[in-house]
Amino acid sequence: MGLLDGKVALITGAARGIGKAIALKFASEGACVAFTDLVINEAAEETEKEIAGFGHKAKGYASNAAVFEETHDVVNRIIEDFGHIDILVNNAGITKDGLVMRMSESQWDAVIAVNLKSAFNFIHAVVPGMAKQKSGSIVNMASIAGLMGNPGQCNYAASKAGLIALAKSVAKEMGSRGIRANAIAPGFIVSDMTNALPDAVKEDYLKQIPLRRGGTPEDVANAALFLASDLSSYISGQVISVNGALYC
Repeated sequence: MGLLDGKVALITGAARGIGKAIALKFASEGACVAFTDLVINEAAEETEKEIAGFGHKAKGYASNAAVFEETHDVVNRIIEDFGHIDILVNNAGITKDGLVMRMSESQWDAVIAVNLKSAFNFIHAVVPGMAKQKSGSIVNMASIAGLMGNPGQCNYAASKAGLIALAKSVAKEMGSRGIRANAIAPGFIVSDMTNALPDAVKEDYLKQIPLRRGGTPEDVANAALFLASDLSSYISGQVISVNGALYC
């Protein structure tokens, strides 16, 4: 028996990286998985095959998460294909870094739209169905930057702090309908993006982490599994930091 047997999960931005790790973890615990990405290319198709390899239904959908109408359309298609949605993981995100005094309006707007507005779009689309079934778990993928800020990332940090406040507000609004909402704040996670950093920068990060290692996408996926499953049935409006004690 898996922790998510009979559940349907929707994960945004899950063709690769942390989103993909969450999708695979959920499927390994019995969930059927729908996921979105901006385009469904070969990498996304391969992800779909890997998820389906656990013996449960899986399908990827092309959708711009920042567009309200597209979001509602894709959620309607997912419900038609899967019947319902039990779990939503708002994972879609981008970075467009720069110092605040040099950041363009377009850099700010793009990050807020993809990272924060997209989460509102998907929550707005799935909540009616969750309310009708009187159950649901929403997980917003925030960041350590949303808790402590980060120079050169005022747009990114603001979007991630917004995801935390969004989860807390939805938890208070929708708790009476059996809907839980939480956030995960990853720290330094080993990924293609962090692997591209200069060795000196990576070494500096590791020196600051008490556990002396970077996290893995699977570390984040394990936290997402906990929040999505009934193991956390009395946990709502909270933030779980996955950062090796980098920020406490």
